[in-house]
Amino acid sequence: MQERKGVITFAGNPLTLLGPELKAGAAAPEFTLAGNDLKPKTLSAYKGKAVIISVVPSLDTGVCDLQTKRFNKEAGSLAGVQILTVSCDLPFAQARWCGAAGVANLETLSDHFDLNFGTSYGVAIKELRLLTRAVFALDKTHKIVYTEIVPEVTQAVNFDAVLAVVKKLL
Repeated sequence: MQERKGVITFAGNPLTLLGPELKAGAAAPEFTLAGNDLKPKTLSAYKGKAVIISVVPSLDTGVCDLQTKRFNKEAGSLAGVQILTVSCDLPFAQARWCGAAGVANLETLSDHFDLNFGTSYGVAIKELRLLTRAVFALDKTHKIVYTEIVPEVTQAVNFDAVLAVVKKLL
Protein backbone atom coordinates (compact mmCIF):
# COMPACT_ATOMS: atom_id res chain seq x y z
CA MET A 1 0.00 0.00 0.00
CA GLN A 2 1.39 3.36 -1.01
CA GLU A 3 1.91 5.79 1.89
CA ARG A 4 2.04 9.54 1.25
CA LYS A 5 3.45 11.76 3.99
CA GLY A 6 3.37 15.54 4.10
CA VAL A 7 0.14 15.93 2.10
CA ILE A 8 -2.19 16.78 5.00
CA THR A 9 -2.18 17.96 8.57
CA PHE A 10 -4.78 17.80 11.32
CA ALA A 11 -4.59 20.79 13.67
CA GLY A 12 -1.08 21.34 12.32
CA ASN A 13 0.12 17.77 12.95
CA PRO A 14 1.30 15.86 9.85
CA LEU A 15 -0.54 12.66 8.93
CA THR A 16 -0.08 9.87 6.39
CA LEU A 17 -2.47 9.18 3.51
CA LEU A 18 -2.86 5.64 2.20
CA GLY A 19 -3.31 5.00 -1.51
CA PRO A 20 -2.43 6.75 -4.75
CA GLU A 21 -2.68 10.41 -5.64
CA LEU A 22 -5.48 10.70 -8.21
CA LYS A 23 -5.27 13.39 -10.86
CA ALA A 24 -7.63 15.00 -13.31
CA GLY A 25 -7.81 13.06 -16.57
CA ALA A 26 -7.60 9.63 -14.94
CA ALA A 27 -10.47 7.16 -14.78
CA ALA A 28 -12.10 7.16 -11.36
CA PRO A 29 -11.48 3.89 -9.52
CA GLU A 30 -14.49 1.64 -8.95
CA PHE A 31 -15.53 1.41 -5.32
CA THR A 32 -17.89 -0.49 -3.07
CA LEU A 33 -19.39 1.43 -0.16
CA ALA A 34 -22.27 0.76 2.21
CA GLY A 35 -25.51 2.66 1.75
CA ASN A 36 -27.60 3.69 4.72
CA ASP A 37 -29.56 0.46 4.21
CA LEU A 38 -26.26 -1.51 4.43
CA LYS A 39 -26.56 -2.57 0.77
CA PRO A 40 -23.42 -2.19 -1.32
CA LYS A 41 -23.16 0.82 -3.63
CA THR A 42 -20.63 1.03 -6.45
CA LEU A 43 -19.52 3.84 -8.72
CA SER A 44 -20.97 1.96 -11.69
CA ALA A 45 -24.44 2.37 -10.11
CA TYR A 46 -24.21 6.03 -11.23
CA LYS A 47 -23.40 5.20 -14.85
CA GLY A 48 -24.12 8.07 -17.23
CA LYS A 49 -24.22 10.71 -14.48
CA ALA A 50 -21.66 13.28 -13.52
CA VAL A 51 -20.70 12.71 -9.89
CA ILE A 52 -19.38 14.92 -7.10
CA ILE A 53 -17.78 12.87 -4.34
CA SER A 54 -17.53 14.93 -1.17
CA VAL A 55 -15.24 13.20 1.31
CA VAL A 56 -15.40 14.04 5.02
CA PRO A 57 -13.83 12.61 8.20
CA SER A 58 -17.16 12.53 10.12
CA LEU A 59 -20.57 14.09 9.60
CA ASP A 60 -20.74 14.84 13.32
CA THR A 61 -18.10 17.58 13.14
CA GLY A 62 -18.60 21.25 12.29
CA VAL A 63 -16.75 21.55 8.98
CA CYS A 64 -18.06 18.20 7.71
CA ASP A 65 -21.59 19.24 8.66
CA LEU A 66 -21.12 22.52 6.75
CA GLN A 67 -19.61 20.78 3.70
CA THR A 68 -22.41 18.23 3.45
CA LYS A 69 -25.17 20.79 3.95
CA ARG A 70 -23.64 23.05 1.29
CA PHE A 71 -23.47 20.25 -1.28
CA ASN A 72 -27.01 19.21 -0.34
CA LYS A 73 -28.17 22.77 -1.09
CA GLU A 74 -26.29 22.85 -4.41
CA ALA A 75 -27.74 19.49 -5.48
CA GLY A 76 -31.08 21.15 -6.18
CA SER A 77 -29.59 23.22 -9.02
CA LEU A 78 -27.37 20.51 -10.56
CA ALA A 79 -29.72 18.35 -12.65
CA GLY A 80 -27.92 15.27 -13.96
CA VAL A 81 -25.29 15.35 -11.21
CA GLN A 82 -25.23 12.81 -8.39
CA ILE A 83 -23.64 14.11 -5.20
CA LEU A 84 -22.22 11.58 -2.77
CA THR A 85 -20.83 12.24 0.68
CA VAL A 86 -18.42 9.55 1.81
CA SER A 87 -17.17 9.07 5.38
CA CYS A 88 -16.21 6.26 7.72
CA ASP A 89 -19.27 6.95 9.87
CA LEU A 90 -21.51 3.94 10.37
CA PRO A 91 -24.42 3.84 7.90
CA PHE A 92 -26.88 4.13 10.81
CA ALA A 93 -25.14 7.27 12.06
CA GLN A 94 -25.17 8.74 8.55
CA ALA A 95 -28.93 8.11 8.25
CA ARG A 96 -29.55 9.65 11.67
CA TRP A 97 -27.45 12.71 10.82
CA CYS A 98 -29.22 13.22 7.46
CA GLY A 99 -32.62 13.03 9.16
CA ALA A 100 -31.64 15.50 11.87
CA ALA A 101 -29.98 17.89 9.39
CA GLY A 102 -32.72 17.68 6.76
CA VAL A 103 -30.28 16.44 4.12
CA ALA A 104 -32.19 14.64 1.36
CA ASN A 105 -30.70 15.83 -1.95
CA LEU A 106 -27.49 13.82 -1.82
CA GLU A 107 -26.53 10.31 -0.83
CA THR A 108 -24.31 9.43 2.13
CA LEU A 109 -22.17 6.31 1.83
CA SER A 110 -19.95 4.60 4.38
CA ASP A 111 -16.38 3.36 3.96
CA HIS A 112 -16.41 2.02 7.52
CA PHE A 113 -16.10 -1.67 6.73
CA ASP A 114 -12.85 -1.93 4.77
CA LEU A 115 -11.61 1.52 3.65
CA ASN A 116 -12.04 0.33 0.04
CA PHE A 117 -12.82 3.83 -1.16
CA GLY A 118 -10.23 5.57 1.02
CA THR A 119 -7.33 3.45 -0.14
CA SER A 120 -8.44 3.48 -3.81
CA TYR A 121 -8.82 7.26 -3.86
CA GLY A 122 -5.78 7.99 -1.67
CA VAL A 123 -7.75 9.67 1.13
CA ALA A 124 -7.49 7.16 4.01
CA ILE A 125 -5.67 8.60 7.02
CA LYS A 126 -3.39 5.89 8.39
CA GLU A 127 -3.10 7.24 11.93
CA LEU A 128 -6.84 7.85 12.45
CA ARG A 129 -8.60 5.23 10.26
CA LEU A 130 -10.73 8.06 8.90
CA LEU A 131 -10.95 9.76 5.53
CA THR A 132 -9.37 13.14 4.94
CA ARG A 133 -11.35 16.11 3.65
CA ALA A 134 -11.46 16.03 -0.15
CA VAL A 135 -13.67 16.42 -3.17
CA PHE A 136 -13.61 14.70 -6.56
CA ALA A 137 -15.68 15.62 -9.60
CA LEU A 138 -16.30 13.05 -12.32
CA ASP A 139 -17.78 13.57 -15.76
CA LYS A 140 -20.52 11.30 -17.17
CA THR A 141 -17.90 8.72 -18.22
CA HIS A 142 -16.47 8.84 -14.69
CA LYS A 143 -13.24 10.44 -15.76
CA ILE A 144 -11.86 12.65 -12.98
CA VAL A 145 -12.20 16.33 -13.93
CA TYR A 146 -11.39 17.89 -10.54
CA THR A 147 -9.62 16.79 -7.37
CA GLU A 148 -8.93 18.58 -4.13
CA ILE A 149 -7.39 17.18 -0.99
CA VAL A 150 -7.52 19.93 1.62
CA PRO A 151 -4.03 20.35 3.14
CA GLU A 152 -5.40 21.07 6.65
CA VAL A 153 -8.23 18.66 7.50
CA THR A 154 -10.01 21.23 9.67
CA GLN A 155 -10.48 23.62 6.72
CA ALA A 156 -13.24 23.59 4.09
CA VAL A 157 -13.00 22.54 0.45
CA ASN A 158 -13.08 25.16 -2.32
CA PHE A 159 -16.80 24.97 -3.13
CA ASP A 160 -16.63 27.61 -5.87
CA ALA A 161 -13.89 25.78 -7.78
CA VAL A 162 -15.53 22.36 -7.84
CA LEU A 163 -18.98 23.78 -8.63
CA ALA A 164 -17.59 25.85 -11.52
CA VAL A 165 -16.01 22.74 -13.04
CA VAL A 166 -19.17 20.67 -12.64
CA LYS A 167 -21.44 23.39 -14.08
CA LYS A 168 -19.30 23.40 -17.24
CA LEU A 169 -20.18 19.70 -17.67
CA LEU A 170 -23.91 20.43 -17.78
